[in-house]
Amino acid sequence: MSTISNDTEFRQALDALSLEQQRTVASRFVQNVLSLSGDSRLQQVIDAVEVGTDLATAFKSAKRVSLEAHARCGSEGDWNEQAGYFVARAAQAAVEPQVRTAGKNPAWKAAMQCRMARTCLASDSDEDTHDLETGAQHQLLTDYLNP
Repeated sequence: MSTISNDTEFRQALDALSLEQQRTVASRFVQNVLSLSGDSRLQQVIDAVEVGTDLATAFKSAKRVSLEAHARCGSEGDWNEQAGYFVARAAQAAVEPQVRTAGKNPAWKAAMQCRMARTCLASDSDEDTHDLETGAQHQLLTDYLNP
């Protein structure tokens, strides 16, 4: 059983996965931060990844949630709304059509968006939750690779 302990190992492990596996891992990353968004449509996006059906509709839904959350952030920069926006962007990355990925790993993209969501919350408090999310992602991927 191997353990992922840094982002170099993390990225290499993600790059070795098939597109379907990347989507599955991305959905797990999103699930870990889903509570930072109040939009129930994102759970439906994650469910679509889990069952492998209707990813096109799930992508449209995630994109719509992302646009709506972005608009709610407003000029005053509500950090909670910003976090919700990044969660939606992570869900969007998980179901992004292959032609749109442009060779980029959807799991890596989702991971970075999830970290941004945690960073938004850290901006509003004294806690540095970004590093906690990175560690959680390393563990989620380790668990996936070593069932």
